[in-house]
Amino acid sequence: MLVIHHPDQALHDPELVFRTGQFIPQPDRRERYEIFQRVMQEDGHAVETAPFGPLDPITAVHDPDYVTFLQTVYARWSASPGYGPVVIPNVHPTHRMHHKPTELLGELGWYSNSTSCPITADTWPSVHASAQVAIHAADRLSGLPAVYAMCRPPGHHAYPDLMSGACFLNNAAIATHRLTKTFGKVALVDIDVHHGNGSQFIFYERADVLFCSIHVDPRLSAPLYAGYADEIGEGAGKGLNFNQPLPLETRDPEWLAAIDEALARVQGFAPGAVAVSLGFDAAEHDPVATFKITNAGFMEAGRRFAALDLPTLLVQEGGYLSPHLGSYLRSFFQGFARQSS
Repeated sequence: MLVIHHPDQALHDPELVFRTGQFIPQPDRRERYEIFQRVMQEDGHAVETAPFGPLDPITAVHDPDYVTFLQTVYARWSASPGYGPVVIPNVHPTHRMHHKPTELLGELGWYSNSTSCPITADTWPSVHASAQVAIHAADRLSGLPAVYAMCRPPGHHAYPDLMSGACFLNNAAIATHRLTKTFGKVALVDIDVHHGNGSQFIFYERADVLFCSIHVDPRLSAPLYAGYADEIGEGAGKGLNFNQPLPLETRDPEWLAAIDEALARVQGFAPGAVAVSLGFDAAEHDPVATFKITNAGFMEAGRRFAALDLPTLLVQEGGYLSPHLGSYLRSFFQGFARQSS
């Protein structure tokens, strides 16, 4: 399989994130990128570096002012006397507040809904590279059965003008929107253990994208405010948003049954291509400790996606540091390859 990456994706590497009233180790470390890259190289996949193109494919999904903010916020922060070494918001507007300020702390809060997206000098280069990987992978899918966009940092929690859950730019949504220009209708299936709330928002009223998400019940875990089964889309997109929240400690049979339900929706939608938000944080040994999906489960998931026999773009989302992380990626690809060979 063709693998797309860019070395700048490894630059963003904050050590800590502020959650639960304390600084804890940041789960999205550069080592994730290095593990994914090593597995792809060891297994003989063709690896290609994405070129940097214009911002237009990004601003087709994200608010241009938000993109400019991401480009410039660290320099603005660094020029502020007395501010710390990492950009972290300390105020957040609620649904009761309606005016976007221009003052730095206020604007930072406007564009973030939590403290889960620390920003350093290397953040924009990394998230920009990750988005360009998704864009180039989408372009390369034309004429190929499948392409893997080895995106890191991840993206599926990011809204058009909101960073959230370690996500700054929504790689999968950027790529999916681009795929609609070539393939017409596209199905985006999210199997990360957390709901793809940013992706859902972006496509919620669109008739050309089916969004399916299989994730931990949001009553129990992040993103908490979206991902419920009664969220089915609106307007032209009504009926094209399909959420399957599952309980903690979900195991292979129930998870694969949910994937089958999603893929049945995909087949009924009859898209020209499929995008997959490919998270491995549902794994039994992932530090998120939410589901109990095994290597065999990921292998079978790969086989079932390949069995759709549609052009497929795999976009990396979560999956965090453990001795088993690389094996989950390998298992999914082995299942995908066996079915498609």
